[in-house]
Amino acid sequence: MCAMIGQTYGIDDERGRFFVSGDHRPILAITLGDPAGIGPEVVLKALVHDEVYESSRPLVIGDRRVLERAAGWLGQAVDFDVVADPAAGVYTPGRITLLDLENAPPERIPVGEVSAAAGAAAVEYVFRACDLAMAGSVDAVVTAPLNKAAMNLAGYDYAGHTELLTERTGAERVSMLLIGPNLRIVHVSTHVGLAEAIARVTPERVEAVIQLAHDACTALGIARPRIAVAGLNPHASEGGLFGAEEARSIEPAIRSARARGLDVSDPQPPDTVFLRATKGAYDVVVAQYHDQGHIPMKLLAFDSGVNVSYGLPIIRTSVDHGTAFDIAGKGIASESSLLAAIDVAVQMAHARAASTSG
Repeated sequence: MCAMIGQTYGIDDERGRFFVSGDHRPILAITLGDPAGIGPEVVLKALVHDEVYESSRPLVIGDRRVLERAAGWLGQAVDFDVVADPAAGVYTPGRITLLDLENAPPERIPVGEVSAAAGAAAVEYVFRACDLAMAGSVDAVVTAPLNKAAMNLAGYDYAGHTELLTERTGAERVSMLLIGPNLRIVHVSTHVGLAEAIARVTPERVEAVIQLAHDACTALGIARPRIAVAGLNPHASEGGLFGAEEARSIEPAIRSARARGLDVSDPQPPDTVFLRATKGAYDVVVAQYHDQGHIPMKLLAFDSGVNVSYGLPIIRTSVDHGTAFDIAGKGIASESSLLAAIDVAVQMAHARAASTSG
């Protein structure tokens, strides 16, 4: 089941991108993130942009009192349309459609401080958004940042959104996809130590992530993605001079993916592959571990990067920054990453609808 109806679809250009006609907009469940961080502020800032409402129906999941507090330090007047059912929202500029969980009393959640109350509230927002997406009541979930310490204080032992949503949805394999204005990166491993990350570079895992990279691009409307695979070692091992992982684990995965018809590069030197991708040689890069992929993305798109948990049965996009407790409450946080996450969620929702429309 899907919240969008009535669209027609086609192929727009030689790269195979989807287009959508009609004025039915996907419903996006936008979670508030940790209420002590910058999430409430960036949500309010994003939703003053009329173009958000032109492309989507944003449903904020959070606490009205926290949003009113943030509006106060922004000097922003806010009107709410509080709903219990996403289908009941009006979704017009100038009014925030809100599913109010009433779970974050501001007096218990000091701005810019880690607290169990804030961590619990933030997780509850994500749970509700996830459940709505699984039920087909919303088309995608867009998340403001969690704070891992607060979440763990509240008794939720997750490393972040991806792990939480993987468990909640029962997904088998989920990978982190980073999207910037001219760069896309999928990771073989993320939040593990470097020694464990190296151990996870196996033919089976690398091949699975290559497939995820392909599927993620098609979910974005790229019909024939060109996939670059970064090597693990300097110069992609220089033919074995600097390590054996490329020959032992990465090249077999590439051969297997090519045998299934995927367009995949040889192992590429990690110090140049991201530059080549930004210049248009590739649609996506498979990075072998967290920092290998995150460093170029944060350098190129710190304020506009988007994090996608790919492999879930639902669409989930997120800002690619943290709760920024050091600037929370000061009114200076940028909404750019959240706007980009909304744009990607809309694109993925339309591509998914097109792929299932027959």
